[in-house]
Amino acid sequence: MAKWTGADFHIGELKIQAPVVQGGMGIGISMSGLASAVANEGGIGVLSAAGVGVLGGGSGKLCEDRAGLRAEIAKARSLTKGVLGVNIMVALTNFEEMARTAMEEKIDVIFAGAGLPLRLPAFRPEGCKTKLVPIVSSARAADQIARWWLKRYRYIPDAFVVEGPKAGGHLGFHPEQIDDSDYRLEKIIPKVVAAVRPYEQTAGRNIPVIAAGGIFTGEDIYRFLQLGASAVQMATRFVVTEECDADIRFKQAFVDCRDEDIEIIKSPVGMPGRAIRNDFLKSAAEGGKKPKNCPYHCITSCRQEKGAYCITAALVNACRGNLENGFVFIGANGGRVREITTVHKLMEELACQYRETVVHNQVT
Repeated sequence: MAKWTGADFHIGELKIQAPVVQGGMGIGISMSGLASAVANEGGIGVLSAAGVGVLGGGSGKLCEDRAGLRAEIAKARSLTKGVLGVNIMVALTNFEEMARTAMEEKIDVIFAGAGLPLRLPAFRPEGCKTKLVPIVSSARAADQIARWWLKRYRYIPDAFVVEGPKAGGHLGFHPEQIDDSDYRLEKIIPKVVAAVRPYEQTAGRNIPVIAAGGIFTGEDIYRFLQLGASAVQMATRFVVTEECDADIRFKQAFVDCRDEDIEIIKSPVGMPGRAIRNDFLKSAAEGGKKPKNCPYHCITSCRQEKGAYCITAALVNACRGNLENGFVFIGANGGRVREITTVHKLMEELACQYRETVVHNQVT
């Protein structure tokens, strides 16, 4: 396991030895294989709850997602004793059911984004130890959630993930904000840290802020920790590992990608997203893709009659390597990926870069 020179952090009583949270990636990208490998290296390994029932050959009925999530959590638990989380999008039509299922299975952490998880504590049964961590893109959102949870449920978030505009997948920003320097993650993190501080005093405990979006190296990790973050969330770099649960053709798309291949798309769910340009997306943009029906009814904001394609079907196809009928989400720095590695080697590389940066800054 990599050495991080005192960079461990806590979420409640959970001690995380590496300041790295592996981002939850759906559909099928971060499941038990990847999550358990990251947890074994001292970080937080995260399963994605999106479409988990489809992956095993299910019909797409939402009830199958609960069984699929239970199975993935159990499999991950059999492979690690480390800290495990589940990423559950608030926009899922079965968000409540999936959150309750994750808690019933005693998952360590729930990460909830793609909307404000204002009701999440209501699903938490008495005696439950699962930590609740909203994913936000602004200090305002963090304050709104914390105030509401405290007022309504007498519960304060256990941590926050702050996702900036360089992230892959769906983005919590308007298109014109994505390249606006005022919305850079480096500017958002200190504001969220300041907004969270009064709630730390109220709760009598630390509330870690986790930086996410475009983080690529150990030097990046050091930089965000210096800005007040307790850890970082990384997703793109974990895709190109042997343990990632996606098809090899999905991973190879990252290796082959260059900066000019990355574009911002308009997703059927009504949000901008960052993805690798391909023929499928080109055809969709030109009106050449239309869903014949809505087989999943998975996202509350998705409008079949206006959508260019079914995003669940497209992402499932991509996960299985069928990129002719799907596409790949990627972070802004994905063009820097050059090879497929292992989770162990990646974590060692990040820790080494982090330690070197610590030493360099002590000397200078």
